[in-house]
Amino acid sequence: MPKEFFNPPGLNPPNGFTHAVAAAGGRTVYVSGQVSVDARGEVVGKGDFRAQVERTFENLGTALAAAGATFKDVVKVTYFVVGLAPEHVPVVREVRRKHLDPDRPPASTLVGVAALVVPDWLVEIEVVAVVGG
Repeated sequence: MPKEFFNPPGLNPPNGFTHAVAAAGGRTVYVSGQVSVDARGEVVGKGDFRAQVERTFENLGTALAAAGATFKDVVKVTYFVVGLAPEHVPVVREVRRKHLDPDRPPASTLVGVAALVVPDWLVEIEVVAVVGG
């Protein structure tokens, strides 16, 4: 059974996400929350929300590739944004469009949080992917 994407009548029209995704078979890959940190552990884009979202997606791509997956395999994404405000949403949407399939976007949750583990981190993103199936 391939991945199926559902946007049923009775739910709001989605903007860059799918309400429900079903996947069977294949291999499930869980990627821990990634942040805007380089290979040396240094924050990239300190104080710059857009730069941090972009680097975080790059880090997600690296983690997915290590597990034999790509962004096309992602079925669920969760965003954690420090001090979530309306101006953050268009930035997240713009950057995710560069990586996630706009015709078959994954299920998605965007959560505003008071803080992340390191004060300079502005966003953390985790994904679930299904390779094959």
